[in-house]
Amino acid sequence: MTNETSIGSKITTIRESKQLTKETLAERSGLSVEQVEAIENNSTIASLYVLLKIARALGVRLGTFLDDTTSNEPIIVSKQEAKPTISFSTQNTPSQAHLKFYSLAGGKADRHLEPFLIDVLPAEEQTLSSSSHEGEEFVYVISGKITVRYAQNVYNLQVGDSIYYDSIVSHLIVSAVDEPAKVLAVLYTPA
Repeated sequence: MTNETSIGSKITTIRESKQLTKETLAERSGLSVEQVEAIENNSTIASLYVLLKIARALGVRLGTFLDDTTSNEPIIVSKQEAKPTISFSTQNTPSQAHLKFYSLAGGKADRHLEPFLIDVLPAEEQTLSSSSHEGEEFVYVISGKITVRYAQNVYNLQVGDSIYYDSIVSHLIVSAVDEPAKVLAVLYTPA
């Protein structure tokens, strides 16, 4: 599985293989050239929303940034193999992540779902920004408590609770207490 520091180099490799400049990628994704450079240089932690915009601009699925090799065979991830593959920040200062993702499908070719275990780390909610992107999300709480802000609604979930929503609507997941939580999340993004 890929570690998060290689995502920038994967984006660079894909961009260059498609003979796109940083300026073209920035224009197609709606980002600034400086943002693209910071992501490619791994000097910033991009949000899921930003990575989805880059994936769309490059014409690849989000999982492409996580996969080292792909296979059409079933993918099994044992508990011992589960390592963080990517961290996301929805903070206004994107240098520190509050969501640590463990990919459960890395390497599965042509997938439409992105299943993850996610550590939701405590963060000051006022420093976080909501996310919005095409697709749907299913979240199941494994441990701890989380708060999901969905549009103008607030949902408090605890172990065993789940939520399924359209991710085009503004949403934010945070730890409901000053302790980490763990969730299973399955993301679907249309092709």
